[in-house]
Amino acid sequence: MTAPQTSDLVVDAHHHLWEPTHGYTWLSEPAFAPIRRPFTVDDLRAAIGPAGVRRTVLVEAAREHPDEVPEQLAVAAATDEIAGVVGWIDLTDRAIVDTIAAYRELPGAEKLVGLRDQVQGRTEPGFLARADVRANLAAIGVAGLTYDLVVTVDQLADVAGAVEAVPGVRFVLDHLGKPRIAGDGFAEWRAAIAPLAAFGNVAVKVSGMVTEADWATWTVADLRPYVETAVELFGPDRLMYGSDWPVCTVAASYQQVLDALRQALPPLTEAERAAIFGGTAVRVYGLEI
Repeated sequence: MTAPQTSDLVVDAHHHLWEPTHGYTWLSEPAFAPIRRPFTVDDLRAAIGPAGVRRTVLVEAAREHPDEVPEQLAVAAATDEIAGVVGWIDLTDRAIVDTIAAYRELPGAEKLVGLRDQVQGRTEPGFLARADVRANLAAIGVAGLTYDLVVTVDQLADVAGAVEAVPGVRFVLDHLGKPRIAGDGFAEWRAAIAPLAAFGNVAVKVSGMVTEADWATWTVADLRPYVETAVELFGPDRLMYGSDWPVCTVAASYQQVLDALRQALPPLTEAERAAIFGGTAVRVYGLEI
């Protein structure tokens, strides 16, 4: 039984947990030194508790190895706050149906709600247009799972083609498609993301903005045009709040990220705000709350 869209329900649809020694090589970049440490369920509770966040979705964190999935599912099974897991998948996996079936047999698999590949790191032009990739996306849809798109703004045109080609898949676009907020990239981003609004099977996470802005000097005013445009194009029923914690902490605290979104939103009804802060995530991911 899923929860109704009530104003007191806040779901963080995008956060991570990790142990750096387990293969998260991207954390070796100097800029990420402040978060190059373990982040555990206790850390998560310390972040979301004071913010009034009741449930979350745990997302793969670029470890890019299937052994992350059983770890995440086990943590989720033991943690009431984690309502769903978006696990890692290789979109070029020739045995993807078997891989998903194996995931389904893992302890905690009832909380597996979606899958994600690190498409933002795929340098091959037209990766999302490959026949095998699109067939695997279709297989994810057949399995009843969402597919999270972590892409750069330059890849959004390819995303539109893939979404049109596999209409049976529920897609979630992470981090608004990663606009170049620090580089005054609003016009470029709007033109790239607008075509996706035509596809009703695409929802969007209003997340990851502070790390696409200037980490040291960002303001709510920097974020507002992106948030307002997302509401205009997709509507509240296709938007969901995500913190991108603990990545966000290189630029802002958990509470600052949540408050910034609240302040950046245009005037909305209580029901519309409830959708963004919980209802959309519950519906799209099929969360049990």
